[in-house]
Amino acid sequence: VLDFLPNLKFIATRSTGFDHIDIKECQKRNISVSNVPYYGENTVAEHTFALILALSRKIYQSAERTKKSDISLDGLRGFDLKGRTLGIVGLGHIGQHVARIANGFEMNVIACDQKEDKKLAKSLKLKYVSLEDLLKNSDIISLHVPLNDQTKHLINQQNTDLIKRGAVLINTARGGIIETEALVEALGKGILAGAGLDVLEGERQFKKGVAIPILNMQNVIVTPHMAFYSKEAKMRIMNTTIENIKAFISGNPI
Repeated sequence: VLDFLPNLKFIATRSTGFDHIDIKECQKRNISVSNVPYYGENTVAEHTFALILALSRKIYQSAERTKKSDISLDGLRGFDLKGRTLGIVGLGHIGQHVARIANGFEMNVIACDQKEDKKLAKSLKLKYVSLEDLLKNSDIISLHVPLNDQTKHLINQQNTDLIKRGAVLINTARGGIIETEALVEALGKGILAGAGLDVLEGERQFKKGVAIPILNMQNVIVTPHMAFYSKEAKMRIMNTTIENIKAFISGNPI
């Protein structure tokens, strides 16, 4: 694509993630790249809890059943969030907001991150642990890391056996962080009781109409990469993108 754009000097992506841009090649060609780093910490965190609550209280199944005039409660028993342990993988802006919401539900919060900030841990009432300990001890695991060489298939067939049996896995980050085969296997074995996914590995094929078996699993809720998609977040995205473009034109790229 870059070969077709010999005069290109600047790329403004309207997203936080930039794994879809060849950054190294842009550096070689002296092409500046700007993203929108902080538009959706509360927006994505709120969607994360929408998925958690939908799974914990079986909202989707109960709503579908009620539409058919069936008000029986068989198979619809949920579980409380209060007192449960939430494991947050990646304690950036979104992960921090997830922790704040979890505190409101009176959950126990543990987190795994490359950098450990003691002051932050105290203010968010959480404890830092290793990824292995997080998988072993979390009732709900929520992923909030970017997709890169270090995080691709961070959840995989080598570590899904460590997951606390009956846990729930939430992914509102990037699909490639989870190895799909490992996820399907963990759900099938009952290691995971459910999964809430706003992103899928192979999303592009899905958008082209290629079938993805995980969509038909009863204990999985999938939304179409829309965790960021609120009125307020879209405005923040547009405003920051405009500022990025203005800054580049003025000679002070952000």
